[in-house]
Amino acid sequence: MSPVTAGVLQLLALISALALAYRPLGDHMARVYSAEKHYKPEKWIYRAIGADPSASMHWPAYLRGVLAFSAVGVLFLYALQRLQGALPGSLGFVSIDPDQAFNTAASFVANTNWQSYYGEQAMGHVVQTGGLAVQNFVSAAVGMAVAVALVRGFSRFRTGELGNFWTDLVRGTVRILLPISVVGAIVLVACGVIQNFSGIHDVGQFTGGTQQWNGGAVASQEVIKELGTNGGGYFNANSAHPFENPTPFTNLFEIFLILLIPFALTRTFGRMVGNLRQGYAILATMATIWISFTALMMWTEFAHHGPALQIAGGAMEGKETRFGIGGSAVFAVATTLTSTGAVNSFHSSYTGLGGGITMLGMQLGEIAPGGVGSGLYGMLIMAVIAVFIAGLMVGRTPEYLGKKIGIRQVKLAACYILVTPALVLCFTAVAMALPTPADSMTNSGAHGFSEILYAYTSGANNNGSAFAGLNADTQWFNTTIGIAMLLGRFLPIVFVLALAGSLAEQRPVPATSGTLRTDKPLYAGLLVGTILIITGLTYFPALALGPLAEGLAT
Repeated sequence: MSPVTAGVLQLLALISALALAYRPLGDHMARVYSAEKHYKPEKWIYRAIGADPSASMHWPAYLRGVLAFSAVGVLFLYALQRLQGALPGSLGFVSIDPDQAFNTAASFVANTNWQSYYGEQAMGHVVQTGGLAVQNFVSAAVGMAVAVALVRGFSRFRTGELGNFWTDLVRGTVRILLPISVVGAIVLVACGVIQNFSGIHDVGQFTGGTQQWNGGAVASQEVIKELGTNGGGYFNANSAHPFENPTPFTNLFEIFLILLIPFALTRTFGRMVGNLRQGYAILATMATIWISFTALMMWTEFAHHGPALQIAGGAMEGKETRFGIGGSAVFAVATTLTSTGAVNSFHSSYTGLGGGITMLGMQLGEIAPGGVGSGLYGMLIMAVIAVFIAGLMVGRTPEYLGKKIGIRQVKLAACYILVTPALVLCFTAVAMALPTPADSMTNSGAHGFSEILYAYTSGANNNGSAFAGLNADTQWFNTTIGIAMLLGRFLPIVFVLALAGSLAEQRPVPATSGTLRTDKPLYAGLLVGTILIITGLTYFPALALGPLAEGLAT
């Protein structure tokens, strides 16, 4: 079987698995966020944190809950790292330096999981399992809660109430993420992923000495890292490491976990607004972009030149032979079109255009299908903009799901769209202008510029992957990327919840013969075009200096 055929078959198998899970999981999540009954373990949690699960919140109160919970998470994770040297189960590792502890705390709470350290050489069992893995669950649940709040903004009328943040947070964790993670971890363990609390031990005999490895609760952390679109890895090699991702089957299974909830949330959206076709339109938009990017990535990586690459079957530098180009390309697109950031190959070693595709996937806003929750609310923001553009074209007040899209709504949507590019481009410009940050680049020229552009794109978009040639473990990058991650996560959430509140206060607008049908292929096409045009106008000059210049020169 040729490598191209194998890659296509993997993609078809993945699409089939996602299609089978789409309806049951989407309906289940709609029931979870609409149910009135609280389970007994959930009541214990509410009592412990002093929350009233029956109190409905307007958007400022909901936002305060998001920010307060996340701020406590940052402080707790920062303190845990700084105290690591005195904690049991630290494997003898010392406490983390202040700038790196801040960067890591911001990273995991912001659902980014950017890592400027070697996981197996820096973090002990307590920090890995009690700190990082916990944030993998709750940061994903926060994103899902915000998405559901926006959906309620579209589905409710004459009220500013968006539900209860604490209820949405707990239910997303207990009823959705935990059950799937338990099953997924069992599958990974059965397929060879390690799960233990062993210490550091020597592995084999090598020239000049032995190599040391430590074990860990890897399978349980690996499953939520992918399911919650977190990224990060127990080991520095991430999902290229055989302890995390040992076989082609686990590779495909992990891609399935990455895409599972983001795609299924479109059905949840359709259920909650009372119109499944609206969910299918959003799904079609996401799927069109994802499949197009995957096909383009395969083409760039399989389109090889010269006898060496022909013998290898494509551009194999930086890729695991057990996955090949097909498994690596599908993984790379899935992880950068979501906010996952996990890698099973080194994106810096991709072809110039292939590396540009990974970067462009993040710059789209990671909405195809995007992160858990963040992908859906990002796509709905784009849907509002697309409706507004359509309204300008026909000279009619734009409407979406029975809600008028007025000046306030457009301003909030525009602010959401502009925040992340501003962070990416400003931080990149400053880093390139100063002498010290450039010293961290392994490469010069267009690829070196791409290393820094990729780093801030990944941080501000809460992705977490990297062009590995950049040494990001410096005070400058730890601090600035940490700030970019926090602002890139929580400033957009402010605008999302404000938009949700303004929509929930409106009266329903009856559909007429002139109302734009947003559940039709024409609108899905308009939405795809809007996304690509906005991204192109924003990032094209920077992409032209980096991956495009590199790709066209080779």
